[in-house]
Amino acid sequence: MSYTANSIYKGQLRTEATHLKSGTIIYTDAPTDNRGKGESFSPTDMVATALGSCMLTIMGIKALDSNIDMEGAKAEVKKIMASEPRRIAKIEVKITMPSKPYSDKEKKILERAAHACPVGKSLSENLEEDIQIIWPT
Repeated sequence: MSYTANSIYKGQLRTEATHLKSGTIIYTDAPTDNRGKGESFSPTDMVATALGSCMLTIMGIKALDSNIDMEGAKAEVKKIMASEPRRIAKIEVKITMPSKPYSDKEKKILERAAHACPVGKSLSENLEEDIQIIWPT
């Protein structure tokens, strides 16, 4: 079986993860509210960010298939933590679409794609998701 990534604990609550196919390296730090330096994404930041990035990616796939231009779409992500047990309680994702004309049909295609994101489908049903897609006026 091929692995996707390797992570190494670097000390002081930091990890270094390498994507094995590309060699890309990312770092994580514990957040400042959990004894870390907060100098990089925390693992829970990455989960929340993965949701926004996944939604844009799946929308992008549908956009390519449907000849819809969505280049420049932006996802803003907010993670809200809970305690006992410490966990992600809520993720807010606000996707702002670029200033381009979208038909009602195109909007529906992209909205459905966003909600079909495999990261979102993999998260706990106990995790609250607040998803907004902002269309140009």
